[in-house]
Amino acid sequence: MSEALRHLPHDARLLFATRFIRLFAYGALSVVLVFYLIALGLTEAQTGLLLTATLVGDTIVSLFLTTRADRIGRRATLIAGAVLMAAAGVAFASTRSWWWLVLAGTIGVISPSGHEVGPFLSIEQAALAQIVPDRGRTTLFAWYTLAGSMATALGSLAGGTLVYLLQRASVPSVDAYRSVVLVYAAIGVILTLLFTRLSSDSEATSAAAPQPAGILAALSGVPRSGHTVWKLSALFALDSFGGGFVVQGFAAYWFHLRFGIEPGALGVIFLTANVLAGVSALLAARLAARFGLINTMVATHLPSNVLLILVPLMPTLPLAVAVLWLRFSISQMDVPARQSYVMAVVPPAERSAAAGITSVARTMGAALSPLLAGALFAQPEWISVPFFVAGGLKIVYDLSLYRAFVSVRPPEEAVHATTP
Repeated sequence: MSEALRHLPHDARLLFATRFIRLFAYGALSVVLVFYLIALGLTEAQTGLLLTATLVGDTIVSLFLTTRADRIGRRATLIAGAVLMAAAGVAFASTRSWWWLVLAGTIGVISPSGHEVGPFLSIEQAALAQIVPDRGRTTLFAWYTLAGSMATALGSLAGGTLVYLLQRASVPSVDAYRSVVLVYAAIGVILTLLFTRLSSDSEATSAAAPQPAGILAALSGVPRSGHTVWKLSALFALDSFGGGFVVQGFAAYWFHLRFGIEPGALGVIFLTANVLAGVSALLAARLAARFGLINTMVATHLPSNVLLILVPLMPTLPLAVAVLWLRFSISQMDVPARQSYVMAVVPPAERSAAAGITSVARTMGAALSPLLAGALFAQPEWISVPFFVAGGLKIVYDLSLYRAFVSVRPPEEAVHATTP
């Protein structure tokens, strides 16, 4: 295990634990969410619209909470996010009304993709970035990413397996899917309790808290690094907009439509995919130390998007799964590098806000695409188009990111470059 993890304080270990538990819930829900909503009687188009509303709501909640976290308290903000997660799970399990589902998804915290939503990631990143020196930051984030990917993988397996076992026991499909939603709500309650155990050491010090100079700065929390943050946010939004066409829920549904795969088998497929993604994240730190953060982000992300385009072109299930796994084996290498880069190029006093704004940009970018993807899935002859759109847009992101930021180096790389 990395030296960066050997002497982590209590709060850091607790944040790793909450990350694991939260992503387990997200992974379990993502495998069955589309199945559940359709079993409730929603059409594919309505499901896409609901997922879009959910992501829009997550965006608003995240932006509001993360830009205020250092002032109202990080622990209090994380507790509020966990309460919204539990409430959304209870609401989704309790109603068949499309309008009530939209309301619950908009106000609450629901992850249709298996990836992070809500205020959690941004606040945890800001806290973790204070723990290690610049040269250890990417390694710490790589392990943090691995914890999330492993949790998502196990959650995907658990969600699919639970549905399979309940269906084997003659439980109606909609009730089997609902059981996973209830587990999601229960985990929200557990997270609420865990976040109460964070100490005052996790809070931003008064010296580190942003000191806005005006109304706009007060709202954004990034008065000094605004230009960089907004530029990165626009690019991250483009990347997520592309990725939103193939969120894990829709990707799982595509395998079901194309090859007739049931949730139990889908859980195994996406378990393996997320394990590969998590393990590959550990290589990001080594690559970044050798080639730089931006080079690592682009060089690993670009080929993964080519593989994404190839998935629906495969004529058989084994080939499609193999290409999917190959894609996942490199697709997440850019994540710890991206997180570390954002923390590196903004002042420490603006890290929470910067992480929140860029995270919200990613959520906002992903908010519209499920609506479009749902419309495409409603047409049998177009169910593969989302893969092509997603891969193409994400390739544009990779090339644009490299052009805009290849010369903007984080402190550790700038120091290394000037060392004889």
